[in-house]
Amino acid sequence: MNTTKIALEASLKELLKKKPFDKITIADLTEDCVEDGKKALRDKKTYDTWQEGFAQIFEAVLENKPFIMNVYHSVNREKIESFLYKLTYQLIADVVEEKCSRDHLPETDKQFIADFYKYGFVGIMLDWIDRGMKEDYQKIVDLLAVTLHGNIANSIRNFEQVKEKI
Repeated sequence: MNTTKIALEASLKELLKKKPFDKITIADLTEDCVEDGKKALRDKKTYDTWQEGFAQIFEAVLENKPFIMNVYHSVNREKIESFLYKLTYQLIADVVEEKCSRDHLPETDKQFIADFYKYGFVGIMLDWIDRGMKEDYQKIVDLLAVTLHGNIANSIRNFEQVKEKI
């Protein structure tokens, strides 16, 4: 039995505990499955670097390809985007926090930096999903690593320098 079918089955069983069958919508099932996916990824958070974290996000999306593709190409595409934004934000926010450990950057600046990089990563992932997830995600993660090398730390330095001038 595939992962998508198991997830939908589990979601339907849970939803049936809360409402009658004829009141359950596709949106309800999708939302419940996305929530289960978030929980599974949170429980799987065993990466040592942000690259491993990104690779795990790609891996989880690929493992659930039929479900993700169906939701992505349906009216619930924003559920996938929201899911990816939340996962990615936390991953990047943790990196920003680690890089700021000895600095006193205001929380709003840290959030802005994490948001900025979050949108870039999710955009790359959405393009990969849109192309049918055919490319090797590890190559994409490697390209992200090259592109981002030192950039988050540089963003933090830039914010600190601007604060010093104000």
